[in-house]
Amino acid sequence: MLSVEGNVIEHSVQVCRVTLAIAEAEDVESILQQAAEAVRVLTGAVYAAAGLVSSQQDELSHLKLNYQNTDDGLLVSADVLAELARGLILTTYRKKQPLMADRSDSNVSLPTWLPGNGQVANWISVPLERKGQIVGALCVFEKEGAANFSRRDQELLAVVAAHTAVSLHKVQLIERRKAHSEQLDERNRQLAAFSLAATNIAGELALDKVLQQIVDSARELIRSEYAALGVPGTDGFLEAFVHSGMSAQQLKQMSHLPKGLGLLGAIVREKRPIRIPKISADPRSIDFPEGHPQMSSFLGVPIVAGGRTLGNLYLTNKIDGPEFTADDQKLAELLATHAAVALQNARLYEQVGRLVIVEERTRIGMDLHDGIIQSIYAVGLTLESVRLTLNDNNREDADRLLELAIEGLNDTIRDIRNFILDLRPHRFQGNLQEGLARLVREFQANTMVEVTLRARAEDLDLRTPLARAVFFTTQEALANVARHARAKRVEVTIQRTARNVMLHVQDDGRGFDMRIRSVTVGHGLSNMRSRAEDLKGVFKLQSAPGEGTAVTLTLPLDEEK
Repeated sequence: MLSVEGNVIEHSVQVCRVTLAIAEAEDVESILQQAAEAVRVLTGAVYAAAGLVSSQQDELSHLKLNYQNTDDGLLVSADVLAELARGLILTTYRKKQPLMADRSDSNVSLPTWLPGNGQVANWISVPLERKGQIVGALCVFEKEGAANFSRRDQELLAVVAAHTAVSLHKVQLIERRKAHSEQLDERNRQLAAFSLAATNIAGELALDKVLQQIVDSARELIRSEYAALGVPGTDGFLEAFVHSGMSAQQLKQMSHLPKGLGLLGAIVREKRPIRIPKISADPRSIDFPEGHPQMSSFLGVPIVAGGRTLGNLYLTNKIDGPEFTADDQKLAELLATHAAVALQNARLYEQVGRLVIVEERTRIGMDLHDGIIQSIYAVGLTLESVRLTLNDNNREDADRLLELAIEGLNDTIRDIRNFILDLRPHRFQGNLQEGLARLVREFQANTMVEVTLRARAEDLDLRTPLARAVFFTTQEALANVARHARAKRVEVTIQRTARNVMLHVQDDGRGFDMRIRSVTVGHGLSNMRSRAEDLKGVFKLQSAPGEGTAVTLTLPLDEEK
């Protein structure tokens, strides 16, 4: 009796061990391997197998075999065993019930389709079932010692199958959660990249830089090998083509850039996105220009604003997949929406630049007419008086009038220099270091005022909105010095900290009384304050009679992120 109890306990411990091993397995292959070995050992079988069935194809998706070598070697080869297991697992899956056959059962014969028929005399197969869904089967073949499998063996298989199904479900949940987590990480990456791309695009105002920024951002965001942006002309063909991803050597080998034919022209004509897995297989495609890089997958979206096509964004050769996905297309369309706004802003900025030139010409004409021409006319009248005085031999009055004429000419020269200073380019070209250097050179040449520029190159590496504000504030401050300060020296200092960038312009001129409102509300000072407020910065003006004037602009760096 004790011996029987001991055997039961030992057997129960063995069942617990194998089921625990199955539960601890971390992937499908390991679970099936543990299950096949467990049922072979528990039932005393020579061969065992565990397999999963793909419900879509009705074929095995996974198969694990387990067997022990007998004294006489294997009764069947591994290949034959695999075919035998495959047939039995699929039959069990389709019948959705356990199957069992042995030597003593005259009513059950081995199916003729089993390759081992005649060599394997008995077997058991039970389905792997989880919440009413059968996903595969466990089976054992050939009981050791020429015995038959028992109902108890079948029950053991059923126990192991239940644990196996639960473990498989656990792993599937873990894999789904992992895949979902990876999808979330990828989506977060894409959103962060999209936010950065949209910020970078919105931060540029020069049209050529906007186009290049759109193309570079799209290629990085959607992970394509090549990207391009075409701007269609009035004839429907591309009048501009900006690209990203092609090396200088590749460009050199091409006979010409694309002109807007084939798929590129189809987007222009159809005004809708086109996404295809293989360019050459699409009837709308044409041959590439000679020397053009090989391209397969394609995604193109129009850049539309107000019903008007501003351009077309093209992406080719998906890097991490055979073709572009529907999510890629959504991202490209969303980026195209931001690109449309940026293109409109860039074109409006160009129009504003042209209007500024027209306004500047008008102002210069008025200033020349009301100021310079009148001054020269006054000098001419003075010289006429000198001639009359000389005719009367009145040298003393003639000398006095000549001094007045010379003084008038010097004043006119000074005014002309100030007008020349105002004629310098008002459009910031993007490079703050070069822009400030040019500004200082022109100021010194036209005013004869000494200027010291204190700024490190790394402190001038600012995003476009900040760089523009610093440049134009410096320009306005120097223009005020030229017009009003009568200074001998000016210091321009730019310092950058971890949080801010600060511009300080100090002159040693005559200064003015800050309490006089008409002095402190000019257009130049108003513009400087507005630029600071637009970028959430601070503008300060300090001056006093005889103590010079100081202009300080402080802008936060975190506004550019």
